[in-house]
Amino acid sequence: MSASRAAAGTPARAAYALPALPAELDSARAVLARAAEDTSVLLAGLGEPAKRSPEQRAEAAAAVDAARALRAAFMDAHAEAVYDELTDRRSRHLRIDELVGEAAVRFPGLVPTPEQLAAERGRAQVHKEGHEIDQGIFLSRVLRSPAAGMHLLDAMMRPTSAALALLPEFTRTSTVRLRSVTVERRGAVAHVTMCREDSLNAEDNQQVDDMETAVDLVLLDPATEVGVLRGGVMTHPRHRGRRVFSAGINLKELHGGGISLVDFLLRRELGYLHKLIRGVRPEGASDWRRPTVDKPWVAVVDGFAIGGGAQLLFLFDHVIAAADAFVSLPAAQEGIIPGVANFRLTRSVGPRLARQVILEGRRVHASEPAARLLVDEVHEPGALDAAVTASAERLRGTAVLANRRMLNFAEEPVDGFRAYMAEFALQQALRLYDADVLDKVSRFSAASAAKAAAAARD
Repeated sequence: MSASRAAAGTPARAAYALPALPAELDSARAVLARAAEDTSVLLAGLGEPAKRSPEQRAEAAAAVDAARALRAAFMDAHAEAVYDELTDRRSRHLRIDELVGEAAVRFPGLVPTPEQLAAERGRAQVHKEGHEIDQGIFLSRVLRSPAAGMHLLDAMMRPTSAALALLPEFTRTSTVRLRSVTVERRGAVAHVTMCREDSLNAEDNQQVDDMETAVDLVLLDPATEVGVLRGGVMTHPRHRGRRVFSAGINLKELHGGGISLVDFLLRRELGYLHKLIRGVRPEGASDWRRPTVDKPWVAVVDGFAIGGGAQLLFLFDHVIAAADAFVSLPAAQEGIIPGVANFRLTRSVGPRLARQVILEGRRVHASEPAARLLVDEVHEPGALDAAVTASAERLRGTAVLANRRMLNFAEEPVDGFRAYMAEFALQQALRLYDADVLDKVSRFSAASAAKAAAAARD
């Protein structure tokens, strides 16, 4: 990759001329690999991101931007061919983490290597190179392709290996305890309880992993007819002894660089959240009537459903809330995109309230009339258990499954979801490394350090 100095007035910034991409795939692959290697050498010469001068940061940004433009052009031209090579002409169903892993090997420079990602994990968010943006470019182009994108969605609907390993135990004992979630079947109803007691069920990579395992178990268990999701009793000082649904994304993990694009933000949407709507596709399934296994779900909101917790509610067939609960989506204030809420919320509450909730951070309290657009029933906390039992019994009706499938088909056609996720994969990756988010990260880190120092003095 060659460099020439930028226009007068900005002598520290370099403008990088992109090499021309050949039309043939293997030739283009070689050009991309060389350009990516040149960029890596330049970045290494500039030192660790945290120690770079403003001029060096500008130099790095220009080089990285040029490399990303080349990756985008490569995928725009060759997305389906790349996907077919990685999946052996779609004969293999690779999950997104497996797909980006294969791409790093077969198409050097297209996505970050495991070594690059490991180095990133050792840095705070504000000091990362932002290699995940390259994963966002790659996955956005795969999902834009109707053929490749639909195949990837199908791969993400397969049960996880963890769930398949635990299924015999669950069918035998009716109980599985994971690190952040428990699953217990009582009669024909499986109760999934989020139990991150110290963090108000704030989501991180671990909870996303456990939640997908739990959802798979409920869907695959032949004795379960209805699933129920609820938060457990907290040990957090501010809510000790009370149930809480979810505080959303774990901001401490986000600001510390522990929330990943692939293993959290994309896996969450393409994995267990999508399975809540459309079900799981068992390996080797051959039933021509219905290749997936889906079930009705009930959500129970104690305390609050914030951010990712609120996003969950849009997927459930029935939502019950405590009278003192509230729902909010503060992602715009945090600087990120609230998952697929931008796609789903308008159909539930209309465009005006959706903008108030997403853009302005409005809280919707269970006690106000607008809450009936988000929840089905509101009860005093002591009456919630009885309401859950009654709701689960209603959803066991013989025609419920067929009708929920048709409702979901009408409300969220799978191709519309695919197109949204294609844009989300790129835009969320960009948001993670945008200046305003990194500024929030810095201020959060400084406040946390000051709080820790004050606690140490006390």
